[in-house]
Formats: sequence, structure tokens, C-alpha cells
Amino acid sequence: MSLRTQTGGAADRRDVVAPRAVDELAGSDRGSGPRRRSKVTGASPLMYVALTFVVLLSAAPLYFMLVMASRANSDILGIPPPLLPGDQLASNIDRVFANADVQFGRALLNSLLVAGTATVAVVVSSALAGFAFAKLKFRGSNVLLIVVVATMMVPVQLGLIPLYMLMTKIGLAGGLASVTLPFLVSGFGVFFMRQYALQAIPDELIEAARVDGASTLRIFWSIVFPALRPAAAVLGLLTFMERWNDFLWPYIALDFNHPTVQVALSRLSGGYYTDQALVMAGTLMGTLPLVVVFILFGRQIVGGIMEGGLKS
Repeated sequence: MSLRTQTGGAADRRDVVAPRAVDELAGSDRGSGPRRRSKVTGASPLMYVALTFVVLLSAAPLYFMLVMASRANSDILGIPPPLLPGDQLASNIDRVFANADVQFGRALLNSLLVAGTATVAVVVSSALAGFAFAKLKFRGSNVLLIVVVATMMVPVQLGLIPLYMLMTKIGLAGGLASVTLPFLVSGFGVFFMRQYALQAIPDELIEAARVDGASTLRIFWSIVFPALRPAAAVLGLLTFMERWNDFLWPYIALDFNHPTVQVALSRLSGGYYTDQALVMAGTLMGTLPLVVVFILFGRQIVGGIMEGGLKS
């Protein structure tokens, strides 16, 4: 009797304790959910004010570039300066493209060709080299990786004169090849893709593909490159921006008939008198391709950055 009572008491206690423990465990999960959600959705009004201020501050240069590009020079130099766009945007853009000394239309095409070629080449070569350094075993890999990383430590300015002498010797100085060929590979891109491949691609996945008889190139194309796509989008945007905005080396290497956008903009602001409306209209036209690239690939780029942040 006493044993049944004790057994029944223990069972009752288990019946009471077990649901309570389950509730506590479930409650901890349920509780963490709202708490986690509250961290995302429960921003204070001050946070919204701060974010709005940062967004407006970031967009202010682009807005005032549009205002200056759509005004006459007399309005731009006036006091107080204009705060709203004017009606001179189309005429200012026409003057930019009509300037024979600037050749802005040709400069846009040249920049698209140079930046697009360099972007595709850097993404593919960096993905191949990053995969090799991260997942393949070969003699001297550590030494080669150190050499690749060391190339990032050399200032670009130190290589301008030797690079110009090399381009002159092989007959490429003055043409678009002189600003494209030296930038088809990137030490930063190789290191960036290697770090991403270490985390994104399990070794077991590659070993399973080898057991199925896949070659190294087939493994890269079918397994590795799709997994590297977010990092490739980020690297592609950074490379396109770097090549599009590059001024110093194209200014030295290119002749008058092969300008890029940045070289053409420098010609717009040259001379004894600077037409500010013309310069702003050209700058606006030179910025639009970067905005279009970000709109087209923004989801992949932000996703890649967020994924990298979560993994780190």
C-alpha cells in the first residue's frame, strides 16, 4: 500500500514535473523567439531617426549632383545655392555629348568594356585560384598564398613607371589593352574567394564528387562555383567599381582617342574656366552605370554580405 502510494506519488510527480519541464523547455524556445524578434522589430523611435538621418546624409551628394546638373551656371554660383532640381538637365547632357574634345560617348563605351572585361576575368580567375588554395592539396601552396597576399601590400603608385615601360615595350601603350590586361587577376580576389570557399564548401562534398568519378574541373563548375556565387557577386561589384572609378593609370596610359569616363571628366573640368553644370551633368552620367549594376545585382550582393557576416 505504501509502495503503491510512493510509486503513485513518484509517477504523479513525474507527471507534474515532466510537463513543467517540457513547458520550460518549450517556453524557453518560444520565449527566445519573441525576444529575438523583439530585437529585430522593436527598434526605438530614436533608432529610426538616426537611420533616416544616415540615409539622407548618404544620399545628399547624389541629390545635389542632380540639382547642379539640372541648373545653369548662374544658378549654381548664386547665393544661396539652389535646393531643387531645375529644367536644364537635358540641355546640359546634350552639351556633354556634343563636346568633341571630351568624347564622352566613346568614354562610356570604353569604361564599360574595360570594367566589364576585368570584372569577368577577376571573378573567374579568383574563383579558380581560391578553390585551389582552399580545397586542393599541392606542394608549395602556402608559399604561393603568401606571395599572393604580399602583392596586396605593394602600393599601386610604385608600379606605374615599370608598368608603363612594359606596355610601351610590347606596343600596348595608348590603347585599351594597357588598362585592361594588368588587372585581369587580383590578389585580393584570390584571397577573398579562398576564405569564402573554406567556410562554404564542405570537404565531404568534394570527396563524394570524386567518388562518383567527377574531374576537378567538373567539381569546380558543378559544385564549387554555384556555392561561391554570393561571394562572386560581391567581388564582381567591388572590381567593377574599382575599374570604373580608376583615374590615375588610365590618365597616364591612354592616348587622346581612347578616354575612359574618369579621364573624360577631367577634360570637362580643364581649362581656364570650369563649366560646373557641364561637369555635374557628366558626373551624373558617369555615376548611372554603377547605380544600374547595383540595382540589377543588389539582392545577390546584399545576400552575400549577410551570409558572410552570419558565418563569421
